[in-house]
Amino acid sequence: MVPVHIVIVGCGRVGSGLGVGLTDQGHSVAIIDRNPKAFRRLPADWPGVTIVGSGFDRDDLDEARAPEASALAAVTSGDNSNILTARIARETYGIANVVARIYDPRRAQIYLRLGIATVATVSWTIDQVRHQLLPTGIETEWSDPTGTVALVERRLPERWAGKRLADLSVRGEVTLVSVTRAGVVRLDFGDLVGQDGDILHLVATTEALQRFQARLVGTAAVGGPA
Repeated sequence: MVPVHIVIVGCGRVGSGLGVGLTDQGHSVAIIDRNPKAFRRLPADWPGVTIVGSGFDRDDLDEARAPEASALAAVTSGDNSNILTARIARETYGIANVVARIYDPRRAQIYLRLGIATVATVSWTIDQVRHQLLPTGIETEWSDPTGTVALVERRLPERWAGKRLADLSVRGEVTLVSVTRAGVVRLDFGDLVGQDGDILHLVATTEALQRFQARLVGTAAVGGPA
């Protein structure tokens, strides 16, 4: 994976864990938090940048290099702060991959219409945020002992919005198992069409994964062989 710059707003358990994991993968990271004591959660030798400030203050975001960021995660303890930060990141800075932590899952559909991916607290994990921030590539959740079959998770690319999700399955190679939408897992996806922010859970043969990835992102014909 090509290293990118990522901004994290909030240095709590999730924000600090996410920051450490992303720098371990070679990405550059800047974390913003109002409380300077929050940065104690980071290792002393953590290579990222810490900024005492707010996720909706332009000066603080500029210091965090938001104009050149590929992704931003708003993971403070407040829904309103996270959504305001996410909207600024998307609308002012044009950051492609933005995710906001929310405590009230009833708001998820509203934010989804604004193009902001959300993860509710009940289903919150650091890995889920990372998948939203770095949607390229396919994350392998599990593989059988022979390495023949894998369970994978993938964020739905924008080009599949409005298309039948059931069409992603390819007999004998790839099977769509479930879809997570707005923090809710859906098994009734027979006639479900894709929406921005959908998370796909699939079982696939390891041989088919690269073909499936090419088809998903558009480097192979949609509706053709995976």
